[in-house]
Amino acid sequence: MTEEHYFTEEPTSRPTLREVRLLFLGRIHRFRTGAGVFASEGLDPGTALLVENMVLSGSERVLDLGCGWGPIGIAAALQLPQGSVVMVDVNRRALALARQNVREAKVTNVELRAGSLYGPVQGERFDLIATNPPYHAGREVVLQILREAPEHLAPGGRLLLVGKGSQGIRYYQQVLEAEWDEVQVLGRKSGYRVLEAAGPRPPC
Repeated sequence: MTEEHYFTEEPTSRPTLREVRLLFLGRIHRFRTGAGVFASEGLDPGTALLVENMVLSGSERVLDLGCGWGPIGIAAALQLPQGSVVMVDVNRRALALARQNVREAKVTNVELRAGSLYGPVQGERFDLIATNPPYHAGREVVLQILREAPEHLAPGGRLLLVGKGSQGIRYYQQVLEAEWDEVQVLGRKSGYRVLEAAGPRPPC
């Protein structure tokens, strides 16, 4: 499967393209995806559930961590005409597709950056970090995302992530509950959970 390598910088699979149509905020949007990126066949159920439960307002600043071809970040940008979104991914093919999809969606409050995890946003803070983590990259990568999130959140900021039982989402929920003041399940569907965490406790 080519998706096993979606978290690599330069996929080696043939860059075949696919077009999908998705409904965001009452409007149909066209997106391009393809081989060598996450969810190459279309929007995956976890990401769809996260987008469905992502509520934004005002001038919030959002980080889409591991943006893939861009559905989370674009959905955030469409919700936040007065806000801003930074989309980050290590996979350069995914970023190229995301850049096309941003243009197609006609959102101008988006910035795309190449790099691994929080590397491209060192020293920056956000009101929301939204992610469907690269579970295939291993547990330590997901734990790093959770562990380093607080230093990239503004006061009152939130972490939003999605996963399913076979990806260990209950384990990650327990990790968050041990280290954050507020953790809630915003949505459940087909084995997936969307978790929202706020109030990270300072390290002991």
